[in-house]
Amino acid sequence: MIILNGGSSSGKTGIVRCLQAVLPEPWLAFGVDSFVDALPARLQASDAGLDIAADGTVNVGAEFRALEAAWTEGIVAMARAGARIVVDDVFLGGAASQQRWRKALGGLGVLWVGVRCDGAVAAGRETARGDRVRGMAALQADTVHEGVVYDLEVDTTHTESLVCAHTIAAKVR
Repeated sequence: MIILNGGSSSGKTGIVRCLQAVLPEPWLAFGVDSFVDALPARLQASDAGLDIAADGTVNVGAEFRALEAAWTEGIVAMARAGARIVVDDVFLGGAASQQRWRKALGGLGVLWVGVRCDGAVAAGRETARGDRVRGMAALQADTVHEGVVYDLEVDTTHTESLVCAHTIAAKVR
């Protein structure tokens, strides 16, 4: 498994697409955005689920955490069954988020990758995308990395996704 962690609009999804193109074996990609999109509407904009404030602050409730744990276990089960998996995640809880993954992985091999991007650059991407609450990228740029231990870090502030993917792929081989 490869798990990428970075703030909103840091470039994780682009790196994942490039990784799938440059790695010689097929890798399945799963992202936290797809998980969020799979949530029932009643858990989006909800204290029990996911609540994104007007300033970009993200809060998650107990029902979100329960479903997230099931999602994580499902991804790990696929990896245990032999699938190569790359995950694009946002560790809102920093080290605590990584610890939840570690517990689910139970010793399964993983390459931990930090995807960094200057907050102002990520905020510019966020504005250009138009599908995020403004402020989320700047708030997450550093906080998602607090206390997280990586095998490798890439910085998309001035580096293209494909270059980052090649850097990661070299560590996989």
